[in-house]
Amino acid sequence: MSDTVHVLNGPNLNLLGTREPGIYGAATLADVEALCRAEGTALGFEIVFRQTNSEGALVDFIQQARGARGIVLNAAAYTHTSVAVRDAVAAVGVPTIEVHLSNVFAREAFRHHSYLSPVARGVICGFGPQSYVLGLHALAGLPPAP
Repeated sequence: MSDTVHVLNGPNLNLLGTREPGIYGAATLADVEALCRAEGTALGFEIVFRQTNSEGALVDFIQQARGARGIVLNAAAYTHTSVAVRDAVAAVGVPTIEVHLSNVFAREAFRHHSYLSPVARGVICGFGPQSYVLGLHALAGLPPAP
C-alpha cells in the first residue's frame, strides 16, 4: 500500500467560489486543492486531486485509487443519486471518507440520503474546505491496510 490519498470531487465543484457562495463559501476548487496538498504533505501523504462532472469518470477515478492509503470523496450530487459511485467505493476496498462542504442535513430533504455513507469509513460535512482537512486527518488516524 502507498501513502497516496486520492481527493476526488464530483459535479459542479469546479464552480466553487462563484456557485452559491452563501452555501459553499468563497474558496475556489484551486484553494481547496492547495489546502489538501499542504495538509497532505504535513501528514506524509502524496495527494492526487481530481474533479469531474461525469459520473463515469468519477467511477474511473475511484477504481484508479485501488491500492491507495485512502480516498477523500466529495461526490457532490452523485452522493444522493449514484449507485454506480457507491458500488465503485465498495469494490475498491480503499478506506473512503465522504466529505461535504455544507451541512447536507441542514439543507433540502433529498440531500439527507447518501448512497455512499453505508460503504464509507466515515462522513464529515458542514465545515467548508476544512471538511477535506478533517477527512485527511481521519485517514491518517486509521491503521494502514495490510
